[in-house]
Amino acid sequence: MSTDKKTALLAGASGLIGQTLLQQLLNSNEYSKITILVRRPLELQHPLLEQKVINFDKIGTLELKADDIFCTLGTTIKTAGSKEAFKRVDKEYPLQIANQSFNNGARLFAIVTSMGSNKNSSFFYNQVKGELEEELKNINFQHIGIFRPSMLVGNRKESRIGEKIGQIFMKVFDFLIPKKYKAIHVDKVALAMLEYAKRPKEGLSEIESDKMY
Repeated sequence: MSTDKKTALLAGASGLIGQTLLQQLLNSNEYSKITILVRRPLELQHPLLEQKVINFDKIGTLELKADDIFCTLGTTIKTAGSKEAFKRVDKEYPLQIANQSFNNGARLFAIVTSMGSNKNSSFFYNQVKGELEEELKNINFQHIGIFRPSMLVGNRKESRIGEKIGQIFMKVFDFLIPKKYKAIHVDKVALAMLEYAKRPKEGLSEIESDKMY
């Protein structure tokens, strides 16, 4: 095993984008070790994979150490149970992961937020994502990549009726929709994150959905 390869840490490996990104990281030949933060172990074994079972409410007390950090954590208010719980998963956990890993020498932080993220948005979801982005920008990572995909296409474990309706609408009117707003498959988002990590620009990179194709 080459000692000059980087190490990676992924939070959100059981999610829609995270599952795909994990497979791409393991197959990339870029990393000597990939650590994932999970509530429960995944049914997956790989010589490069380390599964760290944690209590996410205690992230601030953990030593998170890797060269490249990937965060695909995300939920919905319905799944979380309240706005407060949603904000904890979608903002507080990622911020704590970013701060802890930065303090332990991480050079790169790549995260999925959302198209329309804006701290001043009248939509709670976009507002939380915007607040997260603003606070992440204050952490001085050598490389920070913020990925803002449009509606995601992929095989979710849970059914989201509104999303399914939106996907049907987008397919019917695909020829009228600008590329930035077209539905995007999770594979493309995950691959864009991996490619970014291979050749990151200095400082902040904000990658909109159309740039992930």
